[in-house]
Amino acid sequence: MTDPQPPFDQDEYRRRQRERARIMAILLLAFVALVFGITIAKMGLYE
Repeated sequence: MTDPQPPFDQDEYRRRQRERARIMAILLLAFVALVFGITIAKMGLYE
């Protein structure tokens, strides 16, 4: 026999969705900063 599914909590779903979006934004900004830093460092090496 299967256990009945708990009721769908839309507020909890939205909270998790916002948290994932926040983490992705932080990771994207960190990646952009890394690429920017590498670019500036490379330009400095050749001057």
